[in-house]
This record gives sequence, C-alpha cells and structure tokens, in this order.
Amino acid sequence: MTETTLDPEDRKIITLARSARARNGVPEGAAVRDETGRTYVAGTVALDSLRLSALRTAVAMAVASGAKSLEAAAVVADAETVADADRAAVRDLGGPETPVLLAGPDGALRAAFTAG
Repeated sequence: MTETTLDPEDRKIITLARSARARNGVPEGAAVRDETGRTYVAGTVALDSLRLSALRTAVAMAVASGAKSLEAAAVVADAETVADADRAAVRDLGGPETPVLLAGPDGALRAAFTAG
C-alpha cells in the first residue's frame, strides 16, 4: 500500500489520528474505524495510575461504544513500527487481517501492517 493507493476512508483515519496527536500534544494519535464506519479517536494516556498507547485507547473506546469489529486502524507517531501489544488489541476486535496504518507526524504513510 502506498500513499497514492490509500482508500479515502483510510486517509480519513490517518488525518483524525494526526489531529488527536497535535491537539493533545501527545506522542501518539490513533483512530480506528468499526464495522459500521464509525470512527474512534484517541491520544496517548499517561497518568500515574494508567498508561495506554493511543491505539489501545482507541480500541478500548470502540469496545466501550459497542463496536463488534474493526475495519482499519491508524497510528501517527515518530515510531518506525507499531508495537505488538497495539496490534494485538486491534486483532482481538478486528481479526488478524485488519489493516494497521502507521504514519509520521506529517501524516505521510510510513508502513502498513496487519493486526496479524
């Protein structure tokens, strides 16, 4: 998958993730799209008593809102890969073939994985 082959809905979740990161001043922003097309957007949670990546937070928001599955996930961060624990959360709700997109802070797609 390249920048030019991104589905408009995938571009949308990258844009939402980027906005969450910038708006909240956090290291990561993430967005997931459920089976109905609804999106859930989150940033990194870093409290003394609770630490969650942006992607795990977005998945938790989807579950808490009644999502039954995921169509796609996106993370915007400085990282070069998506943590195994983050991909596992996507896999738990969406299955192993769910696309997980990684974009840089500028919104440019860096890599595409599956939740696998």
